[in-house]
Amino acid sequence: MPAPEEDLALLVRAAQAAGPIALSFWRSEPKAWDKPDDAGPVTEADLAVNDALQTMLTGARSDYGWLSEESEADASRLDARRCFIIDPIDGTRAFIAGQQGFAHSLAVAEGDRIIAAVVHLPAMEMTFTAFADGPALLDGKPIRPSTAGLRDARVLTYKSATEPEHWKDGRTPPFRREFRPSLAWRLCLVAEGRFDAALSVRGVWEWDIAAGSLIAQRAGALATDRHGHPMRFNSPRAMVDGMIVAGPRLHQEMRAGMA
Repeated sequence: MPAPEEDLALLVRAAQAAGPIALSFWRSEPKAWDKPDDAGPVTEADLAVNDALQTMLTGARSDYGWLSEESEADASRLDARRCFIIDPIDGTRAFIAGQQGFAHSLAVAEGDRIIAAVVHLPAMEMTFTAFADGPALLDGKPIRPSTAGLRDARVLTYKSATEPEHWKDGRTPPFRREFRPSLAWRLCLVAEGRFDAALSVRGVWEWDIAAGSLIAQRAGALATDRHGHPMRFNSPRAMVDGMIVAGPRLHQEMRAGMA
């Protein structure tokens, strides 16, 4: 099997090739429609990027499984030793609105853990990378999470996550809530210390967090499900039970405060 560094190099090449495809549709009124079952919007750009990534990645690693937000489910991935976990455009609503905060999220799982990861924001010309046992980098430079505590921390999450029902004794947490459109980008913002934590109290799709979780961990943050358990990937449901991503101190304080 290729070394994790080799898989990372492949992911970087693929992400850099996907960027111009996405940008060719961006701010050009791409065709967009809603997926069934309130699964969110999708555009012709999502599908074009997905097709290009699948051709490039599976062409280079034909024995790897494939899990992507924009591909039909394929149960054979569960039997593969390694699997690509891909979100062609994470932050599709931002993409449709012409905002810069969308990303290509690419990861390789070996078994149930991520061993190589790239989050590339083509409109911002930013690339986050990590591989198993290697450093987390932003454009080739090492990144580290903050050392903040819970009080006055800046946490990337949605409004309902701060409701008292999710916290012990019904107390609203003292952190300051903020938001960014791409979930993969949120994890990377925590990894580089620009924000202190990312939180979800509801299930999150693997393709949204696979790459960002490894980048956060290799930077020095903890990335777990909402109960503090390790995240597991390439699962039958392709979903993780919420998430807490933060530096060790803040992660402990958030988990201790949650109901």
